[in-house]
Amino acid sequence: MNDMTHLLREQERKSTARPAEEPQPIGRMLQTLRGLSDQQIEEIVEYQRVHGMRFGEAAVALRLASDGDIVELISRQFHYPYDSNPDASSALPAELVVAKNPFSDGAEIIRDLRTQLLMGMTGVEGQRLTLAVTSAQTGDGKTFVATNLAAAFSQLGTRTLLIDANMRKPRAGSVFGVPDGSPGLSTILSGRVLKYALHQVAPLPNLFILAAGPVPPNPQELLQGASFELLLDELQKEFDHIVIDTSASESGSDFRMVAARTAATLVVARQGSTSYNALAAVVQTLARSSTTLAGVVMNSY
Repeated sequence: MNDMTHLLREQERKSTARPAEEPQPIGRMLQTLRGLSDQQIEEIVEYQRVHGMRFGEAAVALRLASDGDIVELISRQFHYPYDSNPDASSALPAELVVAKNPFSDGAEIIRDLRTQLLMGMTGVEGQRLTLAVTSAQTGDGKTFVATNLAAAFSQLGTRTLLIDANMRKPRAGSVFGVPDGSPGLSTILSGRVLKYALHQVAPLPNLFILAAGPVPPNPQELLQGASFELLLDELQKEFDHIVIDTSASESGSDFRMVAARTAATLVVARQGSTSYNALAAVVQTLARSSTTLAGVVMNSY
């Protein structure tokens, strides 16, 4: 795996992440963003004082800024990366709520889950964590949870890797715009390590994606082999958090191979849809493995 270590370090040197800029007052930031005059900024401040509003609310009320402008500026102030340009070719899909709508109730739920996982699994938020995400049935929403968790981990300012280990029906890579069939996990495990296997997410500079790669005829054998364990060992040296999206248990035992090599496994179920017996079988299987069962999340997205 020396080639993989070299690749990871080379990509780290080329990372687009930049040192945090000195914080600026939101008024000055808005003035630069919208090209406002000093007089217009004074109008906002006066409106804010008279009506007892926040600066951003006053700017929106005077139609000198949009709600989106204010969200973007607040995110800049607190160094909280998200996808602020829905029209860009690199725009992320709406299901990535922590990146598309970072101050929504849905994003807050994901952040709370992130905190529970870090505190519950490591005892201290900020410690490294390798987490598998699985489900009993296809369509329960495990990819939604896995992709949002990976994005949320990266928003802590920590290097985060999302691995799509569902080599039967992969989807996590495509959520971030990685073309289907691109080099990924299957090409690495089959011994064909390619230079651009990792993809960095432009709006979230601390997040990297390792897609599933071309669908192989033997996913279980690839995951059960020594190469997968060696790969994870190397990746854990380079990333603070790793989230692995697995196949559903109804697709076979692939999820067991992944879970056995991770510190913790989270199970996703869909409210009003997932079979109780199928869910119980997954939980019992994980209880007999070396992984720690992080819990069961009921998904309604």
